[in-house]
Amino acid sequence: MNPDYQTLVDWDHRYLWHPFTQMQGFVQEELLIIARGEGVYVYDTDNRRYLDGVSSIWATVHGHNRPELNQAITAQLGKIAHSTLLGLGNIPAIQLAQRLAAITPSGLTKVFYSDSGSTAVEVALKLAYRYWQLRGEPQRRRFLKLAGAYHGDTLGAVAVGGIDIFHETFKDLLFPTYMAPATYCYRCPDREHCQQQCLTGLEELVAAHHQELAAIILEPVMQGAAGMIPQPPGYLARVRQVADRYEVLLIADEVATGFGRTGRMFACEHEDVTPDLLCLGKGLSGGYLPLAATLATDQIYQQFLGDYQKFKTFFHGHTYTGNPLAAAAALASLDLFESDQVLVKLADRIDYLTQRLAALADHPHIGDIRQRGFMVGLELVQDKARREPFPVARRTGHQVILAARKLGAILRPLGDVVVLMPPLSISQAELAELMDITSQAIDVATRE
Repeated sequence: MNPDYQTLVDWDHRYLWHPFTQMQGFVQEELLIIARGEGVYVYDTDNRRYLDGVSSIWATVHGHNRPELNQAITAQLGKIAHSTLLGLGNIPAIQLAQRLAAITPSGLTKVFYSDSGSTAVEVALKLAYRYWQLRGEPQRRRFLKLAGAYHGDTLGAVAVGGIDIFHETFKDLLFPTYMAPATYCYRCPDREHCQQQCLTGLEELVAAHHQELAAIILEPVMQGAAGMIPQPPGYLARVRQVADRYEVLLIADEVATGFGRTGRMFACEHEDVTPDLLCLGKGLSGGYLPLAATLATDQIYQQFLGDYQKFKTFFHGHTYTGNPLAAAAALASLDLFESDQVLVKLADRIDYLTQRLAALADHPHIGDIRQRGFMVGLELVQDKARREPFPVARRTGHQVILAARKLGAILRPLGDVVVLMPPLSISQAELAELMDITSQAIDVATRE
């Protein structure tokens, strides 16, 4: 028998430390406890229904409790739940590696598994660093990142992050990096000029420091945790050209943008770019189980080959690397992309979402609307004409999510940017419901 609601609340507050949460205020609010999910909805302990407007933090692709994914995991569970990849193989991990090499941008032929987006980035950073050592260029040990970057919370990923509120606290633990300007700022009076200056700034940094640069790392097309910050058309392709010109590796972090979120399977496809290293996570398993992957070109892989005594081995790994259950879920998820024609059907819903967002353009407290496919950020402001933000202490974004819960949807903001990133399986009617709730919640939360 499950504990009653109040017992769960007591245990939560006594024993559980929630991520990215100021617990002092959290324990004073009503606790929403999720008990089950079905499709694009989740249900609490009182069986109240909520539309999952953020895909359980950008991970759920085909909805909750999807029979095909459940069956794939159950079938694999009847065979083996876990077997190490250290010196052994397992069937789902091998099959998934072949599938990923086939669907990712051309030239990415080697798959190294891990278990979260952060660890996928750690793998990429270490591969890039070691690659240049093995090539006899050990001075190439620095990384170029973008302002506003977020690549995870392990220390290497934090070092290549650019969000002060997340990363400044740990600065004494981090290796030095170079930081290129942000690609977009809502408060900039001349965005086009600003965007061009950002790209110019990146090129100048690479030109000046390329002899010590191991790689450029970026989130292609849209920076997620920065507040859904879009890159101007052509930016990604230009960065690829700069990296090629100065022989610097390019790492694309598609943990958030991958698996259909921007309207293409991978964001790099929008500009026909193949990175040297590609980081995947979140939606890789359909949002079911922790699984991540770092894909590399054969050029990088070849540098790690050699006789045992030369110690060129990539000395990195995780206990659950290539876990069979997670890999089985990922294979079933890729099957659903094909059988459900997910990307084809998504196009009309992206158009509908764009129309609904356009209707919010005149809202007095929505200062900016940023969208790429099913990735949306609504920036809330106190004074639209002066582009003046709300006071931080007001926690306006947080007030939006509390209002949305009462109306039947789960959202999570980035500060005062309301994020929408629903499961790709959402219907147009369900999308209309999400937009209605979001609009009403913003009205409630911004009311004087």
